[in-house]
Amino acid sequence: MAIWDDVRRLVAALPDTDEHASYGGCPSWRVHGKAFMWDRPLRSADRRALAEAAPDETEPLLGIRVADEGVKAALIAGGPDVFLTTPHFDGYPVVLARLGRIPVDELAELVEDAWRFRAPKRLLAAFDSRRGA
Repeated sequence: MAIWDDVRRLVAALPDTDEHASYGGCPSWRVHGKAFMWDRPLRSADRRALAEAAPDETEPLLGIRVADEGVKAALIAGGPDVFLTTPHFDGYPVVLARLGRIPVDELAELVEDAWRFRAPKRLLAAFDSRRGA
């Protein structure tokens, strides 16, 4: 299962990415200055909204940009033990993932997809041409 070092390694393999401190000093990853993944501990309002369904406070949560609300719903429906959302993210293409429950190969797909949703078109074209896509 994945750990923060896996997130950092996978993001670092993608062009024009950086890590910076986000809200509360938590790490966040950007492409060309646009956030696409971040450490997202639950806030007290999130915990109240989720009630008994809220993950343990020590369980790391990764905020992940997804294509749209349909992808978000599909991830949650297909892996409710891994993916969740809170009212804070209603209407936004963001899903929360229990990091320690994601296999690294699945995390790799999520990282690249999230990066693609935020990367500029020229960067995507250059990246794909180098990969022979």
